[in-house]
Amino acid sequence: MDGPAFPPARTGLSPATRLLLALVVATSASQFHRAALGVVGPELAADLGAGTAMLGAANGAFFLAMGLAQIPVGLALDRIGPRLTVALLTLPATLGALAQAFAPDAGWFLAARFLLGLGCAASFMASVVLSARWYAGEGLTTALARVFALSQAGILLAGAPFAAAAGLIGWRGAYAVSAALTLLLGLLWWVWVRDDPPHRPPPLRPAETLGAALLGQVTVWRTPGLLPVLAMHLVGYASMATVLAVWAGPYLAEVHGLAPGPRGVVLLVMGLTLSAGLLGVGPLERWLNTRKWLVAGLASGVVLVLAALALWPQPPLAVAVGLLVLLCLLSCYPVVVVAHGRSLFPDHLVGRGATTVNLAQTAGSAALPALTGWAVAVAPGAAAWPIAFGTLAVALALGLLGYLTGRDAPPRP
Repeated sequence: MDGPAFPPARTGLSPATRLLLALVVATSASQFHRAALGVVGPELAADLGAGTAMLGAANGAFFLAMGLAQIPVGLALDRIGPRLTVALLTLPATLGALAQAFAPDAGWFLAARFLLGLGCAASFMASVVLSARWYAGEGLTTALARVFALSQAGILLAGAPFAAAAGLIGWRGAYAVSAALTLLLGLLWWVWVRDDPPHRPPPLRPAETLGAALLGQVTVWRTPGLLPVLAMHLVGYASMATVLAVWAGPYLAEVHGLAPGPRGVVLLVMGLTLSAGLLGVGPLERWLNTRKWLVAGLASGVVLVLAALALWPQPPLAVAVGLLVLLCLLSCYPVVVVAHGRSLFPDHLVGRGATTVNLAQTAGSAALPALTGWAVAVAPGAAAWPIAFGTLAVALALGLLGYLTGRDAPPRP
């Protein structure tokens, strides 16, 4: 499946550096496609003759496709490898991005988003599998954290740069350009990525029939220690993402009267702080030599921040911004949960194991915004925000209690 790694002299980059860049590019592209809907949403909905509710349905179609694809993607990652899996999914990703540009109505656009979600379904999990193969043991969390921190560039590109492109060539033209770039990035992935490091032979993996591979999925679900990890991963990332991507902007506008410009600055600082936290959590994990208690400490801090936002309905603006930024800084621990989950599975099940763990995050990322949205909708006026933040605090606290029932998986024996 894999050809020989290109010698560093031909590109000036080592195989490990090329791999890291490829992982960042792939995950950044997925982040971009997740976020690129919001900035052109009003114009897009108007041109397609649809209401703004269509935008929520379009994002739902993207995440629905990703969720449905996780089990087959996990199987493919184990059987044919991450390199070929992501390369093959570049085709539906490119077609989905292009179909957005030519959508004549809302139904077409929803189908395009679903196809795009299928195409992006392997990007993050391929990063987990490849990082596990190239940076095993105590280097795994650091590698994952670097990839996910740098992939925030995709979200930044989906903001002002994508808006500027849409202003110049229209939202259809901007989506067409994104399709061409998606195809080019898929080709770059194929050139740069190798499933195993050149200095180490591929691990021995048992030959599996398709039936045996499917039974391997059952083995994954029966793995001791999986349920505590799933409990944490269900709400860990989703609680932060619900605040950052959904409620921070409206909260700052309604409670503190911030205009779009200052709100954007606060959200940018929150995103950059999250990246900084991700870059620091790997060395912290190695220093403490614990995953369980690092996650427990950081998650407890996030629960306290959410509780403070819930119990203090109208804090001074500086305090509110400080709490939101602190929430993002402390929310760097989901990559540690991913590393903990990976440690539960043997090499030949790592793809299916990683995608099973990711199913929890996907479900939580869909459920918590909907749950808090319902709370905000039914709450009267200013009571909405304490209920929203309180709901997230309770959900995260329950996930943490479930996680604490599991055993630690320290990076070093």
